[in-house]
Amino acid sequence: MEKILVLLLVALAVVYAVPDPRGIIINLEDGELCLNSVQCKSKCCHRDTGLSLARCAPKASENSECSAKTLYGVYYKCPCERGLTCEVDKTIVGSITNTNFGICLDAGRSRE
Repeated sequence: MEKILVLLLVALAVVYAVPDPRGIIINLEDGELCLNSVQCKSKCCHRDTGLSLARCAPKASENSECSAKTLYGVYYKCPCERGLTCEVDKTIVGSITNTNFGICLDAGRSRE
């Protein structure tokens, strides 16, 4: 009986030792604080203003405002979902100040 009890306690310890798949630094859900888009499941770390805290957010859907992908990893407007392109006027000033916003369009429809 004692062996079964010990085996049960060891099994419970192993179950509780398995890490949570959510993560603390990466694999963050929408709404959680982030420093870079790599940390988010959605791959978009979004902030409203230059002084606000950045949070994970869903990518922009069709006909929504978007930003072109940047090296910074933090966006004022999220990049488009897979299969969509962000039609944006790319200027050097807009790239530096992160204000080159556009609209998400379906790549197949925009060619027609």
